[in-house]
Amino acid sequence: MICLGLFHLRRQDMEKDWWKGKVAYQIYPKSFKDSNGDGVGDLKGITEKLDYLQQLGIDILWLSPVYKSPFIDQGYDISDYYAIDPLFGSMEDMEELIAEGKKRGISIIMDLVVNHCSSHHEWFQKALADPDGPYADYFYFIESDKEPNNWESYFGGSVWEPVPGTNKYYLHSFHKDQPDLNWQNPVLREEIYKMINWWLDKGIAGFRIDAIINIKKDLEWRSLPSDRKNGLVPVPESLVNAQSIEPFLHELNERTFAKYNAFTVGEVFNETDEELHFFIGKDGVFSSIFDFKQTCLGQEGKGWFDHSLPTADELKESIFQAHERADSIGILSTIIENHDEPRGVSHYIAEGPVNDTSKKALGTIQILRKGIPFIYQGQEIGMENQVFESVEDFDDIATINGYHVAKEAGLSEEEALAAIAKYSRDNARTPMQWSAEPGLGFSDGPAWLISPKPDVAINVEDQEKDPNSILNYYRQLTALYRHPLYGNTIRFGDMIPAYRDRENIIAFERRGEKRLLIVSNFQNHQASLDLPALIETVILTNVTGLFQEGDQVLELAPYQTIVLELVE
Repeated sequence: MICLGLFHLRRQDMEKDWWKGKVAYQIYPKSFKDSNGDGVGDLKGITEKLDYLQQLGIDILWLSPVYKSPFIDQGYDISDYYAIDPLFGSMEDMEELIAEGKKRGISIIMDLVVNHCSSHHEWFQKALADPDGPYADYFYFIESDKEPNNWESYFGGSVWEPVPGTNKYYLHSFHKDQPDLNWQNPVLREEIYKMINWWLDKGIAGFRIDAIINIKKDLEWRSLPSDRKNGLVPVPESLVNAQSIEPFLHELNERTFAKYNAFTVGEVFNETDEELHFFIGKDGVFSSIFDFKQTCLGQEGKGWFDHSLPTADELKESIFQAHERADSIGILSTIIENHDEPRGVSHYIAEGPVNDTSKKALGTIQILRKGIPFIYQGQEIGMENQVFESVEDFDDIATINGYHVAKEAGLSEEEALAAIAKYSRDNARTPMQWSAEPGLGFSDGPAWLISPKPDVAINVEDQEKDPNSILNYYRQLTALYRHPLYGNTIRFGDMIPAYRDRENIIAFERRGEKRLLIVSNFQNHQASLDLPALIETVILTNVTGLFQEGDQVLELAPYQTIVLELVE
């Protein structure tokens, strides 16, 4: 342990901010690659595909939880932070993955879930056994004759669950089997820091930090006004009155991440400008946070089941406004999808066909923005939302709850099913499609979750053979990060909006050692553009065009996207 710690300290001295200019990839382990035929993805399956990820140009690999869990919420309910769940393999398999990743220049980061744990965790079991004992203070046990307030959990229903045989309730912001941890307790915090450092000593490079803003609590447990039939208000509304978490996160960073120069990316929503400085500024507690602004577009209806697809201009403004807020402060991590979202190509391509051209256009916009791009498994081959024919096809507890909420809001069974099918997290959780064979090249056994009608034409094996495939286009995009002429500009250059007032045109310059222009005609109509300078070089395009050096006018086909070097 001491030697490993010294290694990390030396690395810190030598490679400060090593994570800047990297490309990241998220794996949902249950659905990436099954190595033993049990229908569930595992660590050995991930190790088998490291060469594939290296060829894709991946530097950082984020694993959704692989800890021991009863999987009430797909591993985000952790029963033992120090153990790998047998579904995924063993600790030796994890150590092998870390070692093999390092050989290929791929750093492994894990999901850090410390707002809550599983009700099966030893701490909570001891708290239940003695509700007045020391472990009860690891959680929020409140003595009350009724539910202490009217807060609604993220998964529906009250955040309060009675403690059997007592007049107490415990708090759960998510599922009742995910009790919230009490960050007010210094003993608990020490346990968390010890665990984090244990994993960093193992050789992981950092963490994606789950639901971290939820460690804030309104300790007066005030009920809030509600205009809903059930009289409840969603948990996020309670955060407005919550106590400050700055001291907790400063302590967390100092005791763990900073000591190892770890890469950390926070799951943070609705942050203020002041909070941006705290999270990712010069002395920020995280390396980066995700840009989630675009994922909230179109949510002004009755709830998540009543979304509208964002327009190209809404998407464009969301991107530009995010960078205008953040780029002078710190670094954003960018996504178009993850394990909590529907497939990006099914959500953001609102007008016209969802095809190879439009999929490449969306990928170009995300990957070549300023920041750290996170590619989600299957995004690089253009995986789309799945076909689900009944509510029984779904696994996700939030989706199933959403179905019932939608029906309660007045939707018919057909309308409710259509809503959850469009926005369900399960769209992103079906198996990675490695081939068109039965089992999709994912498993030799029945997959734990699969659409009744997967689009088997979208798969890695076929795209490997096609030089014009989405997969090979993504490889070209990530290659720009290492390009001897353009790499520094893509990795570290400024981002400047372009053609902002042109409807359905998403374009920006990247300025550094070179002057690059990324232009996407993000619509199902042709568009003509006058360039601000002559074309020096056509670097990349998703549609074969006739553009050449010296041109200053672009005639763009629907969803045509082009990366240009302009004459200075």
